[in-house]
Amino acid sequence: MAPPRDHGKKRRGQVKEAALAEADALISLAPDALDNILVRLHIRDAVRTSVLSRAWRHRWEALPSLDLHFPCLGGDDGAPAGLGSLEGILLRCPARVRLFHAELDGPYAGRVHDWLFVLARRGVEILDLSFNDSFPTLPSSVFSCSRLTSLSLFGCAIPLLPAGFVAFPELRKLTLANVHLEDYGEYQLEEIIRTSPLLDYLVLTDVFIGGEYIREWVIRAPNLRHLTICSENYYGWILKDLTCLNSAVIDWFDNVVHNDFAKFLSGLVQVRKLLVVSFNAPIYDKEEQKFEANGEFQNALWTDGMCANLQVVQMTGINWRRNEMCFIELILSKARLLRALCISYGGNVVMSSEDAINELLTYKRASAEAQVLFKGRET
Repeated sequence: MAPPRDHGKKRRGQVKEAALAEADALISLAPDALDNILVRLHIRDAVRTSVLSRAWRHRWEALPSLDLHFPCLGGDDGAPAGLGSLEGILLRCPARVRLFHAELDGPYAGRVHDWLFVLARRGVEILDLSFNDSFPTLPSSVFSCSRLTSLSLFGCAIPLLPAGFVAFPELRKLTLANVHLEDYGEYQLEEIIRTSPLLDYLVLTDVFIGGEYIREWVIRAPNLRHLTICSENYYGWILKDLTCLNSAVIDWFDNVVHNDFAKFLSGLVQVRKLLVVSFNAPIYDKEEQKFEANGEFQNALWTDGMCANLQVVQMTGINWRRNEMCFIELILSKARLLRALCISYGGNVVMSSEDAINELLTYKRASAEAQVLFKGRET
């Protein structure tokens, strides 16, 4: 009797032959079309195409550019998946690196210097580094990435600018979150911003500057369109020449000196959309005495042209404190182009919402179109 045929094996063979035929059909496409397919894949998937057929074995190595993503996926004790193969990828594929994003911990943080050295030579354009636990000092080789258009750093200390640093001439987006700078680091940050002429998006969240004294420094960026500053403390920033500024988010700081507050507001002369978060800090004079927020306070703050283009203001986490009410009255009475003031209150209110609303309704409005929109409690 003839042995029974293995139909499963035959089907597997047919599937394999069909896959090889499809791979061969793909390899017959124009090189530009192949590159367009491969660059849309994650680098790990692009490398896996080398098993499709002999013709595909080295195809990914000829890519014109690389986008490298290594997010922390929770496996391997939190190590970013695939990051261990980065050196091999860079060695086998000489393409420029358009984007590099990695969430780094433990032993990987110590290898950043070598990676940045290679990335700088490959003309990296978008660099996004997050250090979740180790909080290392970033190597100065980051400043050699002169082709950057976007730089995002989280959870690290920024070193001093190296001798010979020129600029980030193509930088458009700068995001710093939970980063530390050394004493006099404010002037370093001022220099980075000043020498990035194309910068149009700036986020400073929990940027800590060393030293015992607060020194004034200038955020000067004539092409800046969006600004976010979130900080528990005032670190001396002064806004100047923000002629293109369209929107700003301010998570207000503690212990504001009223003169500093006035300078800060005067820098928002061009802003159209303003979001103010948790504006409940006490305001002090130069002798560190609490300053009463009243009509005299408003007049002391306001200068001609301040917030002249302001159209939309959103305030969240408001607790109806006197400083907050004074700021609301200031905006309503001075912003001539204002269309909407949106307010949501927090969990530590000092008066009822009904009383607060009744008071707000008595405030004069410089804009006949200004509406006060109550959003209820902040969620």
